Amino acid sequence: MSKRLPGTWHPGRVRGAGRRGPTIPEGVPVETSDNDRDRTSTDRSSDDTGREPRDAAVPRSSVLRGGALALGAGTLGAAALVQARGAQRADAAPRPRPNPHYRRPRVSRIATLSGPGVTSDYGFEATDLGVPCRTPDGRILAVFGDTFEGAKVGSGRWTSPVALYAKDRRRPSASGLRWSGAVGGERAEQLIDYDHEGPISTYLPGDVITVDGTMYLWVMANAGFGNVARTEIWTSKDSGETWEQTTEMFPGDHLAGFCQQATWSLDEDGGTVHLLTSGFQRDKGAILQRVPASKILDPDAYETYGPVEADGTSWEWGKAPKPIIDGSIGEMCLRRVEDRTVLTYFNSGLYRIDLKAATSPEELRDAAFSETLLWGCDWGHEDDERVAQLYGGYIVPGSTLDDLHLTVSQWHTGPDWPYHVEEFRVQGLEKGIRAES
Repeated sequence: MSKRLPGTWHPGRVRGAGRRGPTIPEGVPVETSDNDRDRTSTDRSSDDTGREPRDAAVPRSSVLRGGALALGAGTLGAAALVQARGAQRADAAPRPRPNPHYRRPRVSRIATLSGPGVTSDYGFEATDLGVPCRTPDGRILAVFGDTFEGAKVGSGRWTSPVALYAKDRRRPSASGLRWSGAVGGERAEQLIDYDHEGPISTYLPGDVITVDGTMYLWVMANAGFGNVARTEIWTSKDSGETWEQTTEMFPGDHLAGFCQQATWSLDEDGGTVHLLTSGFQRDKGAILQRVPASKILDPDAYETYGPVEADGTSWEWGKAPKPIIDGSIGEMCLRRVEDRTVLTYFNSGLYRIDLKAATSPEELRDAAFSETLLWGCDWGHEDDERVAQLYGGYIVPGSTLDDLHLTVSQWHTGPDWPYHVEEFRVQGLEKGIRAES
């Protein structure tokens, strides 16, 4: 793996394009009521919050892409979001569940995973995403997105993606992940060597999966912010120590743009990989695809899931895709947790991180169990369940239904710090999941 330093950050060009980050959708309240551990889940009222509408917003890392938005007209009009700093507080208005004995899980913010004194020794302090996976040799590897040397977006050396190893634990620790090394040596280096000044301004990770000892990393190649030129899969055969840029998978407009952001999971028999895919722009739902595990690098082997007829009552593989998760979806994490298929995802349209659980990927379309894990809020009004300008939401390996750990990103646009990853612990979901799915 080459150690040549990548390009440096040029904030002037970005500021000319306008500053946007994680946002609150217009008309969606931010819940800040206290003592709600026993609240039932999960839909909330959408009364008027009094926020002033703003111009169209773009998803999380717009400040990280130089130049124009590169989306034809130059804006993401379909997103129609507003800045998080305009959020107002609103009381919760929960909908009673059919199961009166169901209780909200206990959510704890247990660790800060990046920043000064945490990742400084690895050559960076500002980063996001942190997609965790278990390597073939048993360690935990977390893959980060746009990463900067200093504790601020745009400060110092710019790399993406980079990755850190964490100590091997069978179950996640109550104190959070503890880093033990970096891909690249003492200092974290880009997983592949490329120049941010080239045609591809940055590569952003989607998800990682291991099949027969080989790790596969889905990445989005951005040619200017918001313009996913294509997706690629990179592979590692040595537990993430080195990576090969193996193949270009799909152009950015494949499946009408529903095949950019991705998460995937290997089925119990190890023969099939299921994927949930969406756009990078957080203005689409998520569709379901599958591919034989042995053909993961063959774009022609991917198959979509969709309705047989227009009324959508019957769905089959090989049909034109239709979203199985509606709304405006951001980062996603699909995993087999014990005997359930579990999806966690940034529900950008409702400004929160949600969870769905079912017995199979196909059943996520009508998931019997769903829950909101974290709500977005304004800065200054955070607690364990409310996180200002949140996104991401990836399941830490070793999690169980009753003790689920997530890596969650946070970016305070404007001052550009914090821009970091934290770990959250969710306890108490198992009873509800098993009762309803």
